[in-house]
Amino acid sequence: QVQLVESGGGLVQAGGSLRLSCAASGRTFSIYAMGWFRQAPGKEREFVASITWTMSRISYADSVKGRFTISRDNAKNTVYLQMNSLKSEDTAVYYCAVHMGGNRYDYWGQGTQVTVSS
Repeated sequence: QVQLVESGGGLVQAGGSLRLSCAASGRTFSIYAMGWFRQAPGKEREFVASITWTMSRISYADSVKGRFTISRDNAKNTVYLQMNSLKSEDTAVYYCAVHMGGNRYDYWGQGTQVTVSS
């Protein structure tokens, strides 16, 4: 089991920045990758970014490339999402997730609300 605790969400004006954090505990030695997803009201959950735990391979959704940066601190078992140049369409609940090496993300955080006002 892996437990995830997200923090850092909030209300920000368009063009502003926020940094999300996700701290993992439990079987962290088995983590293959961590990712961020988001779900806006009335929409399906979508992929935002991911990073592998050992090789630091990074992927981004096209909608956030150049604006968001994912990073990780292995010593703290924490992944970050630095979000710059925020737009109203970035408003969503952001979820952190852990991939243990199978074909899906295995564990999910409780979500943190990000609201961007225009």
